[in-house]
Amino acid sequence: MQEQAIPTNSEHKKACANCGAELKFKPGSHQLKCEYCGYEEFIEQTKSSFEELELEHYIKIVGENAYTETIDLLHCKNCGANQHVEENYKSLGCVYCGEPLIKEDIEKEGWILPGALIPFQLDTKKARSIFKNWVSGIWFAPNNLKRAALAPEGLHGLYVPYWTFDANLFASYVGQRGDHYYETRRVRTKNGVQTQQVQKTRWSSASGSVKGFVDDILINASQKKRRDIPSNIAFWNMKELVAFNSKYLSGFVTEKYTVSLKEGHHRSFQEAKEIAHNWIRKDIGGDVQRIHHADIKLTDETFKHVLLPVYISSYRFNGKEYHFYINGQTGALSGTRPYSFWKIFLLVLFIIAVICIISIFSK
Repeated sequence: MQEQAIPTNSEHKKACANCGAELKFKPGSHQLKCEYCGYEEFIEQTKSSFEELELEHYIKIVGENAYTETIDLLHCKNCGANQHVEENYKSLGCVYCGEPLIKEDIEKEGWILPGALIPFQLDTKKARSIFKNWVSGIWFAPNNLKRAALAPEGLHGLYVPYWTFDANLFASYVGQRGDHYYETRRVRTKNGVQTQQVQKTRWSSASGSVKGFVDDILINASQKKRRDIPSNIAFWNMKELVAFNSKYLSGFVTEKYTVSLKEGHHRSFQEAKEIAHNWIRKDIGGDVQRIHHADIKLTDETFKHVLLPVYISSYRFNGKEYHFYINGQTGALSGTRPYSFWKIFLLVLFIIAVICIISIFSK
């Protein structure tokens, strides 16, 4: 098996050929753009496809030397997130909690080089507009939250690490098939004797096997609970994955995985188990099914380390932290929101005053 090539130094911190400033990735394209003079440069696609890595090989060497590259990381001392920034910067806050990150704290760590990524399709201007419109539409939001929606430094583009797993799945099973039928029952009521249809289930034994290919089981590789991407926005079109090129990272923050390959594989098996049970239920048929035993086997397992685009805005209100997420590919938004006590309190007072006035004039 061939390991993925390590990017050369020329791929990092690419300078503008026109003015010498740093080039940054232009979302929605395959180009780098200079923010100063407008010069654009295409990102060459060195691979027509990306590799699926043999899982067994990597599982055996994890803990010894499973890394294919080293990466510069800034570790947030407040929330523990490990963040990498491609371009030079003067100051940076943690994308999750806003704590300042200190350039002098950079450490080098090994990682399994990403095999693929989905480039950002939305630029920060579009993402900020989505966030602003959402904030404007929610009731009783603190004024500080509305101001945060307008602050350009409050929204960060982040490539989130995921593991994806593929495998051939085979499962033999023993269970039961349930078919509904109805019996007519006569019951006595206050209106006399009436008939009712009562549902019953006829059970029969079932056994057999199912097999198929399981493609791209997606496992979030950030283990902290506070950094879970909400499930209602965690849908990306995986057909838009492109072979990894560090130039796509320029202008964005990249998080290193904290869920190991072994742990990611363990979680993926639980997902594969759910898939197998769904296949089994469909194979058994009937109206309801019971699965007494299922022997599930995965073969020819492969994996990828992929990076997926998300915009994050964090906000602190009354000592509590709130996060807002925008899918960097689709624009879907999710977040928890604070409520302004005073806005609610004043509304209640206004309603009480209106009721009192109506009562006075109605006498």
